[in-house]
Amino acid sequence: MPEIIDLSQDIFDGMPVYKSLPQVKMSVHNTHEEWDGIENPTTKTPAVYKLEMGEHTGTHVDALNHMAAKHEGKSIDTMPLSMFYTEGICLNFSHKNLQELITSEEIREQLDKEKLSIKEGDTVLLCTNHYAKHFNTENWGKGPGITAECATWLGEQKIAAFGVETMSPGIPKVSNKKVHHICGEMGFTHYENMINLDKLLGKGRFRFIALPLKIRGGTGSPVRAVAIFE
Repeated sequence: MPEIIDLSQDIFDGMPVYKSLPQVKMSVHNTHEEWDGIENPTTKTPAVYKLEMGEHTGTHVDALNHMAAKHEGKSIDTMPLSMFYTEGICLNFSHKNLQELITSEEIREQLDKEKLSIKEGDTVLLCTNHYAKHFNTENWGKGPGITAECATWLGEQKIAAFGVETMSPGIPKVSNKKVHHICGEMGFTHYENMINLDKLLGKGRFRFIALPLKIRGGTGSPVRAVAIFE
């Protein structure tokens, strides 16, 4: 039997979101008691929830049209599904502290140390343990991030995507905007708000699946990301 490891956050009312993004609101829209015509029920059992949230909620992938205005039209529904069904590797950067940068040299060092390599079309996940250490705390928005130079190097490896546990792939006001622009220019993407990356360390290559919702014109989408070890 394959081992399937869930890499996605729960989605819940009031969960943390990046800066000015829409707050997550979740409420009961219909109950079973309402459907069954029970008046003044002593309990109410949810039958349908109403969700209000942005595309970039929880564990999600960015579409190319999110990266810059010039990529208008390259929405999530136009991106090939092969970008979200790839081989994957996970590298250990759990030694990184708050708002520390990750360079391409450090990625090459970790590849050598962990005896891994990047193949064309891979998804490269970066484990910092930031979720376990800081989720829903005052430091949640202060995670490590990659440099613009690192993003360019990853793009040169012709990866499909990379993924991080933090709310942004770069460090805000340092490298984050540049990282997004580079992804758009080079035609690859990234996942944010991932979890359980520590469970992938030391286990080699895996099948990575993180299919987005087919949102017409969407700038991104929540995903149920998983790593599968056969």
